[in-house]
Amino acid sequence: MTRTLRRPIPAGRVMPGEALAFGLMLAVFSVVVLGLLVNAVAAALLAATIAFYVLVYTMWLKRSTPQNIVIGGAAGALPPVVGYAVATGSVTLDSLVLFAIIFLWTPPHFWALALLKSDDYARAGIPMLPVVAGPDETRRQILLYTLVLAPVGLTPTLFGFAGLLYGAVALVCGAMMLMLAWRVYRDRTGPAATAAAGKLFGFSLLYVFVLFAALLADNMLTRFWLSS
Repeated sequence: MTRTLRRPIPAGRVMPGEALAFGLMLAVFSVVVLGLLVNAVAAALLAATIAFYVLVYTMWLKRSTPQNIVIGGAAGALPPVVGYAVATGSVTLDSLVLFAIIFLWTPPHFWALALLKSDDYARAGIPMLPVVAGPDETRRQILLYTLVLAPVGLTPTLFGFAGLLYGAVALVCGAMMLMLAWRVYRDRTGPAATAAAGKLFGFSLLYVFVLFAALLADNMLTRFWLSS
């Protein structure tokens, strides 16, 4: 694939066996350290995250179904659950809400990129949604997932573990995601279609960063207000 051609393994700078050994060492070491120094719940969740990403997503789903990103997105959405388990020793509703946000964010984020790189995926034999179902169905799915993502992004405020600052940021960012997803759905040909997909992909990266930064800032402001 052109997109990954210059990465260390495809470029030959790192041999596959070396990458496998290094990855296994990091995975085992991180799980053991988390289990010994923090708690068993966090370590078990981290081990499940790594195993799901490597064995289920990378080795199976990625080359077998156009829903690879949807199902495999669970691995990318689990880090907040691991983080909460580090802090609390358990899986909490708060962490599951954050899991849901990232899980719903993943398809519109990655399918926007897939629209731009569909020829690349087709040549590599990877059944991404634009390759299997076509760009129009991909655009429809992007819009549907974003329609669900935008209100779910507000649930930390609605459930009471984030304040109005986070709620305002989530409202604005959700509206931006919806507007850009609508443009992807509307603009289907020529440079406008490429520009729309590129803008959605770029903003989706900013979306998840800003949302979690706002959550952190909101929590810090709340603690400062209560302690003053």
